[in-house]
Amino acid sequence: MTDLLYSEEEEALRSAVRDLLTDHCDAAGVIARTESDAPHDRALWKALADGMGLAGLLVPEAHGGHGATHREAAVVLEELGRAVAPVPYLTSAVVATEALLACEAGELLADLASGRRVGALAVALHLAPGAAHRTVRLEDGTLHGELTGIADAAVADVLLVPAEDGGLYAVEADAVTITPQVSLDLTRPLATVTLDGAAATRIGDAGPAVRRALRAGAGLLASEQFGLADWSLTETVRYLKERKQFNRPVGGFQALKHRLAQLWLEVVNLRAAARNAADALATGEDVDVAVAVAQAYAAPVAVHAAEEAVQLHGGIGMTWEHPAHLYLKRSKADSLAYGTAGAHREAVAELVGLQAP
Repeated sequence: MTDLLYSEEEEALRSAVRDLLTDHCDAAGVIARTESDAPHDRALWKALADGMGLAGLLVPEAHGGHGATHREAAVVLEELGRAVAPVPYLTSAVVATEALLACEAGELLADLASGRRVGALAVALHLAPGAAHRTVRLEDGTLHGELTGIADAAVADVLLVPAEDGGLYAVEADAVTITPQVSLDLTRPLATVTLDGAAATRIGDAGPAVRRALRAGAGLLASEQFGLADWSLTETVRYLKERKQFNRPVGGFQALKHRLAQLWLEVVNLRAAARNAADALATGEDVDVAVAVAQAYAAPVAVHAAEEAVQLHGGIGMTWEHPAHLYLKRSKADSLAYGTAGAHREAVAELVGLQAP
């Protein structure tokens, strides 16, 4: 039977990441970055990737990584979700890395594992695993076209671009034009990538690489969503214990207790679904079902938890200075990333043979 409990090593990893984020990723700093032209925290990314080596968790030791599993990467994403950390961990250390693993692109893998470079898969963030994705034209060895909705393209050093010939190409970021798009979640900005004769190197077949990358992204996104939901619940409970009305803690009112109890049940179930998806990705057993189940459940719970945090914090929860809005925006954006909950419910139905009447 699969053991979804955290191991001692995973708990130690969690503690180390949480300590780092406590010191280098405070809410006020994240909010300030969303108001600037540089939402990504490069210093924090350097500490995570170079200082702790977390960018190479999924990369084999032969290519300069740690040869860890998706379970460890999931623990990191839980903590990054709790902090709404503005770093490209999911897009570079998971999605782009998985695409390179499928292509066996050793040199680029080593670069991403070391943190020297940041990678981004040039596929729209909203696409679910297996969905058709846009490609660009290949003419005389160069790429031409436009791709929209690319997450963290602005901070990427290398883009992995699918072309119409079925290949996946590595393109240097300085060879393309990156135009920021309006994004609800300012901690994970989107951009349009325009290629006009960009030099490119073919690294493998796009089909299996993109599918593998999006599947891993969807599966581990659930761990980030669990982190968002867990912070929302924990902070709301803490606030309601301190906030007083009619000379008694607000959390003592029965109606609020019921709402928090229901939310706790949802968050606990989300943790189980996210852990199951991470374990399935690590072992290779029933991966498609586990990922689809996790995403079908994760998005509504994360959004519900963030909405409750905003509402139950009262007036302070509606202010820009309080970080609750960061969690609401990230959870809303995540609910569309790598496929909606509805798309994943349809995938579950198809995978287990439960077709709609």
